[in-house]
Amino acid sequence: MSRSGIRITRVMTHAALAILAVLSGCALEPESPVKRDVVIAYPPEEPRFYYERTIMSSADIVEEEKGAGLRRMMTGEAKSGEGMGKPYGLAVKKGKLYVSDTVRKEILLFDIPGKQFKLIGDNEPGNLALPLGLDLDAAGNLYVADGTLKRVMVYDPTGKYLRSIGDGHLNDRPSGIAVDPAGSRVYVVETGGVSSTNHRVRVFDGKTGQHLLDIGKRGSAPGEFNLPRDVVLAPNGKLYVVDGGNFRVQVFEPDGKFIRSFGEVGQQTGQFSRPKELDVDRDGNLYVVDTAFGNFQIFNAEGQLLLYVGGRSANNEPGKFMLPSGIAVDEDGRVYMVDQYHRKVDVFRPAALDTKAGFKALSEVKK
Repeated sequence: MSRSGIRITRVMTHAALAILAVLSGCALEPESPVKRDVVIAYPPEEPRFYYERTIMSSADIVEEEKGAGLRRMMTGEAKSGEGMGKPYGLAVKKGKLYVSDTVRKEILLFDIPGKQFKLIGDNEPGNLALPLGLDLDAAGNLYVADGTLKRVMVYDPTGKYLRSIGDGHLNDRPSGIAVDPAGSRVYVVETGGVSSTNHRVRVFDGKTGQHLLDIGKRGSAPGEFNLPRDVVLAPNGKLYVVDGGNFRVQVFEPDGKFIRSFGEVGQQTGQFSRPKELDVDRDGNLYVVDTAFGNFQIFNAEGQLLLYVGGRSANNEPGKFMLPSGIAVDEDGRVYMVDQYHRKVDVFRPAALDTKAGFKALSEVKK
């Protein structure tokens, strides 16, 4: 186990793991548990997502030795694995799920199709201190915003440390991060604080580390930020930034030109209470986590609400969250959302995706 490893032991017989947690856009809950492969929909709405699985530790991913299941059944031995301390951010590519953990001070890699588990950032010279936001380029290189080291740490697809970006330029709580597919530009959110004016997005050359430009400053006017939290680069080339303290998402050109914003403070759908992280799917739809609502809301590229998924609860059930923070969408449209309180990642499958569909990594290998 690593220097800060956390061991989770649990018996995998929870009836809740068979309960469907995600409904259609109505977001009403069924009166009683239903089978996992059934979606509850309330006419005229069509089902959009299925709850697929929950990941809490390496035991949910790593394949057991032959005969281990039978041995556990006969002896009462519990299934165990390395769990999460305080998960924060997510990134995913071809079924490889990366989870930043601020207590473990590491990145947990759950290779779902490969059925393997690995730690990143637990050895010098690539040690992490407070890993927060994550992103991946097209080559599979991992970029980690570290709030304590005040830099971006870069690792290759095997987890080998490559270099750092932003040294001397990131001083006010770097948190969110986005990287273009080529790894040429890196966008880092500085969240700032009460006494700081540095509420902005800093842009760096991904190869040389050179600081190129800044987007925004502290304020509430269009193009200004108050406690920004995350940034994502959409397929249409636009930047979307979660402007947490102003309860909105702002849209920019990659050169920093303001385009528009959407959202406002409130308790209704389409509004925000405590927006945190966001991601984008291949169609350009935005998925925004709201910690206070305990859900994620899906908007189209123009900021129109499509539906919301999840609900707030202190009970660890599928689709229930107490302190959600990070979110990621993979190539097939699966949605992964992390909860700090329950120390888990819930995975949701689009209704249009076959139940036996593998990940892009598997489908490409077969071609």
